[in-house]
Amino acid sequence: MGPVGHDLTKSEWEGSDLFRNTSKLFVHATQQMHLDPNIIERLKWPKRAFVVSVPIRLDDNSIRTFIGYRVQHNMTLGPAKGGVRYHPDVNLSETTALAMLMTFKCAVVGLPLGGAKGGIRCDPTKMSRNELQRLTRRYTSEIAHLIGPTKDIPAPDIGTDQQTMAWMMDTFSQEIGFTVPDVVTGKPIEIGGSLGRTDATGRGVVYCIMEAAKYLDMPLDETTTVVVQGFGKVGASAARKMAKIGCKVIAISDVAGGICNSKGLDLDALCDYIEKNKTSEGFTEGDRVTNEELLELQCDILIPAAVSNQITKHNADKIKCKIIAEGANGPTNIDADLIINDKNIFVIPDIVANAGGVTVSYFEWVQGIQKLFWSEKEVNNRLWNIMSDTFRRVVHTAEEHKIDMRTAAYISGISKLSRAMLLRGFWP
Repeated sequence: MGPVGHDLTKSEWEGSDLFRNTSKLFVHATQQMHLDPNIIERLKWPKRAFVVSVPIRLDDNSIRTFIGYRVQHNMTLGPAKGGVRYHPDVNLSETTALAMLMTFKCAVVGLPLGGAKGGIRCDPTKMSRNELQRLTRRYTSEIAHLIGPTKDIPAPDIGTDQQTMAWMMDTFSQEIGFTVPDVVTGKPIEIGGSLGRTDATGRGVVYCIMEAAKYLDMPLDETTTVVVQGFGKVGASAARKMAKIGCKVIAISDVAGGICNSKGLDLDALCDYIEKNKTSEGFTEGDRVTNEELLELQCDILIPAAVSNQITKHNADKIKCKIIAEGANGPTNIDADLIINDKNIFVIPDIVANAGGVTVSYFEWVQGIQKLFWSEKEVNNRLWNIMSDTFRRVVHTAEEHKIDMRTAAYISGISKLSRAMLLRGFWP
């Protein structure tokens, strides 16, 4: 599929809750800021959306074709940037929404990058390492003309990791004829990855929580209780960091459900258990709860770090926390926002809270281009500066316009983007 326009049917774009929710948030923000209608018209649609077939030979010697996507939403500020997701629910609508969120995320934190997203509809948990390598290399080959250090730089997301990025980098390099480490970020350190990248998203979430606590004059100590939905790469690193600064993580959840201990979970023991058993199921140092029940636990800080559309109008009134820090993309829908705001719960929206990942991906890209690498301390210090500065700017926008934090974040990012688009002009 090439460049897109209004001739596409609504079902192709509006099939996911995330796309509908992101579009509503975008429209709401543009109404608040009285944005130029021509800018609105251009930002409603992605610049490019590609759907590719990804046929591979499975271990049983049969051939199976998977469907892959790469969407570039807007590239006004620089090359496109966005993860590659391997999940059974990957589709064009969700991928487009995630690309749109990446555009606004890069803009709000001030990165010279645009928004993109990619993925393959598959279940990586049911595939062997060899099958995943074949899948990744074929997908990379199919989108190779789209990506590159000055075009579009993929990164890991749900279902992918630094090994996936290594395969992507190697495949792209083989096709070009020489090594191009900067084509992806989130790579292993040995082939040009950045120190601090693995925990960057979770660390960024915690940096935002620290700024929010300071703003709200709220302590972060052993009396502060934390609940984390989604104990994957983002949730686990955020939980560990919250525990390190002295807070008490009382509940976490993963695909097997949740586990709760009001006295605080032993995260080291839990992480060791999950590493051995792949899930938290069977871990005995706490009571089992469902993912839904976990969201409704009494706590000070709730970190939804799983998937989108977890907090809705059906459960928002049951949320009992002081701060929601969104580690996932789109975990709260627009109907729930109204209820959450009425309850005076302070929300750190996704395009701010989880921007640590793309920020350190940007650092990796810069280091790779310069062939000059930084220490982990320097990476973390630079991340702190950007995350804390972004948080304060969004709070200032919220206070200035007397609006909620999510709308303020969108307005902050869209304002920067729209100024750049107007300066560049429109062609033809």
